[in-house]
Amino acid sequence: MGGPVRSGRPGAGAGGAVRRGVPAGLLVPALVGVAFLLLPLVGVLARTDWPSLLHHLTTPQVTQALRLSLVVSGWALLLSLLMGVPLAWLLARVPFPGKALVRSLVLLPMVLPPTVGGVALLLAFGRRGVLGPWLESTFGLTLPFHTAGAVVAAAFVAMPFLVISLEGALAGLRPSLEETAASLGAGPLRVFATVTLPLLAPALAAGAALTWARALGEFGATITFAGNLPGATQTLPLQVYLLLQDSPEAATSVSLLLLVIAMAVLVALRGRWTGGAVREARATPPEGAAAPADPAGFADPGAPEEGPTLEKPPIRPGAGATSAPAPAAEESDLRAELTGYTRFPLTAPAGTTIAVVGPNGAGKTTLLRALLGLTPRAHAEVLLGGRDVTRLPTHRREVAWVPQDGALFPHLSALANTAYGLRARGVPRAEARRQAREWLTRLGVGELAGRRPAQLSGGQAQRVALARALAARPRLLLLDEPLAALDQTTRARVRHTLRRHLAGFGGVCLIVTHDPVEAVSLADRVLVLEGGEAVQDAPPAEVTRHPRSPWVARMLGGNAWEGTAGPEGTVELAGGGLLTTAPGEATPPGPGAPVLAVIAPEAVSLHLARPEGSPRNVWAGTVRELTAVGSRLRVLVTSPEVPALVAEITPAAAADLGLTDGTRVWTAVKATEVTVVGL
Repeated sequence: MGGPVRSGRPGAGAGGAVRRGVPAGLLVPALVGVAFLLLPLVGVLARTDWPSLLHHLTTPQVTQALRLSLVVSGWALLLSLLMGVPLAWLLARVPFPGKALVRSLVLLPMVLPPTVGGVALLLAFGRRGVLGPWLESTFGLTLPFHTAGAVVAAAFVAMPFLVISLEGALAGLRPSLEETAASLGAGPLRVFATVTLPLLAPALAAGAALTWARALGEFGATITFAGNLPGATQTLPLQVYLLLQDSPEAATSVSLLLLVIAMAVLVALRGRWTGGAVREARATPPEGAAAPADPAGFADPGAPEEGPTLEKPPIRPGAGATSAPAPAAEESDLRAELTGYTRFPLTAPAGTTIAVVGPNGAGKTTLLRALLGLTPRAHAEVLLGGRDVTRLPTHRREVAWVPQDGALFPHLSALANTAYGLRARGVPRAEARRQAREWLTRLGVGELAGRRPAQLSGGQAQRVALARALAARPRLLLLDEPLAALDQTTRARVRHTLRRHLAGFGGVCLIVTHDPVEAVSLADRVLVLEGGEAVQDAPPAEVTRHPRSPWVARMLGGNAWEGTAGPEGTVELAGGGLLTTAPGEATPPGPGAPVLAVIAPEAVSLHLARPEGSPRNVWAGTVRELTAVGSRLRVLVTSPEVPALVAEITPAAAADLGLTDGTRVWTAVKATEVTVVGL
C-alpha cells in the first residue's frame, strides 16, 4: 500500500498536539468497516416509500403492535431494574464463591442466539417446563403465548445491558463515600438509596435506555417463547416479519421507525455506554486555584500562623468561639484490643485526642478501619463508654470517620452533607438542617451552606467534612490525614480551628498524620506504629524528647542511629562506628541492649579542619546535599566512619565555610547533645 495519510492540519490550535499520520493499512479497512455498517441503513432510507410513510405507520396493525411494544419494553425495563440493579451491586461489591459463573450467566443472553434463548425459556416456564406447571397451579400464571411471556422474553435478553453497565459504574465509584455514609449512622439500604443510586444516575440512565431499546427490538426469543399473537405478543419486530411477506414497503417504513428509535437512544447516550463510569463531581480545587471565595473566612482569621512548636499549647475552651458540645451524655471512653495486622491494646478516656504516626504500611489506616469494622486485615474488640460495639455494623457503632479526601457527597450541598448523619439517626429534617447550619458556622463556612463540594476549595471542603462528622455526635472520631491536601498557610489556619473544636469534643479522637506539627499541636498522646505494632504511646513532649522509633526521630527532624549499648556510655552503631554519650544519660542497662541514638541537626557543628577542645564525637566527611529549610540550611554529610548525618546551620555560616556539594568537612557532636533511648 501507499505511504501514510496525514491530516491536513498540523496542530489543533496554538500549542495543540500534532496529529500523527494514519497508516493506510489501517485506514482503508476501517473505512470499509464503516461502509459495511452504513450501507444497510442507506438501503432502508433509499427503499422507504416516503409519500406513504405516514399511512404505513398509522395502520391499525402497526399502531396496535407499537402500543404492545411500548407496553412490553416498559414492563421489561421495570423487571430489569428490579432484578438487575441489586444483581449489579452484588457483583461489584460482594465477594462470594462462584462470582465468575454468575457473571457469565448474566452475559450469556447477550451471546446466546435469541431463538435458543426462547427455547430455554419455554423449557423453564412453559406448561411442560421446570417451573411452568407450578406457576399455573399456584398463581394461575401462564407465560407462553401471553403478553407476560413477551415481557419475560424481552427482559431475559435485555437485562444484561443494565447489569454490566451498572457493575462497571459501581466499580469506579469511590468506596469511601459509602463507608463514610455508614460511619455517619446510615444503614445499608439508606446508603444505597441516598448515596450510591444518585451517584450512579448517569450510568443508570444509560443502562436503562439501552435495556429499553433492546427490549423494544426483541424478536427471536419472543416469537419462540411467546408466539406471534396480534394484540397479545405481536410486537413491532414481529409485525415487520409479517409485513415482509405481504407488504414490503410497509415493512420498510416500520423498520425505519425502529431504526430511528435505536439511533436516538445511542445519540442520547453519547458514549456513556463504553465506560459505564459514574460522572462524579470534579475534585475540589487546590488552594490558590480559581475556586470560589470564602466569604465567611476562617473561624478565627486573626489566629497567628503556627510554627513547629514541640509542646502542645494549652487550650481554653472559653477563649474565642463557642466550643463543640460533648457528643453524648454518657461517658465515651475507648477500650480496644486489636488483632490481625495491628496487634496491641488501645485505651483512652473521654476527651482524649491521639495522633497516630508511623511510616507507610505501619497500619495507621488499618487501625481506623478496624475500629470501624471495615477491613478483614485486622479485628478490633471495641468498647465505647462501656458498650461493646464489636459485633455491631458500622452504622450502629457511633464512630464517625473523615477519610483523607473528605468524601463529601458530590450530589449534596454543604448543608445537606452536614445534616446527613443527623437525618440518618432520625432527627427531623428541619432540626437536622438547623444543627448542621450551626456546625458550619462554627467552622467558618456557614455562608457556603448552599454550595456543592465541587464549588468549595480544599480548605472549605475539609471543614465541611469535619462539621459533618462532629454534627453526628459520635463517641469516637477518626480523622485520616484531614489536612494533607492543604497548602501550608491554609493548613495552619484549619489546624487552629480544628484544635479549638477538639478541645470541647467529649469523645475520643484519633488523627492519622505524617506532619509532626499536627501531631504535637493537636494531640494529647502520640501513638507510634511500625509493622502493625505500637512502639510508643506517650505525650507529645515525651515522644519529641525520647523517640523510640528511628522514623519518628527523622520525622521530627533529628538524626536517628540504631545500635547497641556499649561500655562506659558508648553506643556501637549498627552501620559501624562508635558514639560517645555523656555520663548519666538514660542508656539502657547492660551492654548489648538495642538502643536508638538521637542527635538534633542544630547540635551538629561543621568545620574545615579537625576541631580541638571538648567535642567527644568527631568524624571526617563529605558534603552531599544542601537544602533550604525556612531561614536555615540543612547539610547532609556522609562519612565512612558513621551513618549519614544532617547538620542545620545558617546561610552565613555556610558561606563562611564555602560549602558546596563535595566539600570535605569535619563534623562534631558533643556527648551531652546525644539522647539515647532503649528500643
